[in-house]
Amino acid sequence: MIKDSRSVRSASNIYFTLGGLQEAKLELDFLKTIKRVEASERILKAREFEDIDESSEYQAALDEQALIEHRIADLEESLRSPKVITQNQNSDTITLGSTVRINIDGKIDEYTIVGKVEADPTKKRISNESPLGASLLGLRAGEKAQVTTPTFKYEAKVLKIR
Repeated sequence: MIKDSRSVRSASNIYFTLGGLQEAKLELDFLKTIKRVEASERILKAREFEDIDESSEYQAALDEQALIEHRIADLEESLRSPKVITQNQNSDTITLGSTVRINIDGKIDEYTIVGKVEADPTKKRISNESPLGASLLGLRAGEKAQVTTPTFKYEAKVLKIR
């Protein structure tokens, strides 16, 4: 079976592993209790020492505060009604929480499929909503996925699921 990533629609649910849910809650608490306060103090300090109309330090502090507030809003929305992934240890198909070994153009790699909030390609954790993650869901070992991204297409063969 070959599955094409263009046929997969992303879900509106926000999925977390149990550990990822804990991490998101800790990050939200850290942002609200520490980073938000630090950003406010930085803005106040920049106001005291410089002409705020021309202050690059003041503008940088405002930008940092905006980023923090945006991340807080994103996390709060994601945590409003999270769906916790429970991995079926005996599953022979790829689901959220599965770790898969795949072959793409002769290169073998291993990824864990997680919700978009937990995704971190540097840690080999890809989102179920990414072109690759979405195309792998539901496949079995030995099956292939046709992955379509905005810039190119490629094939990924599932070697192992755990």
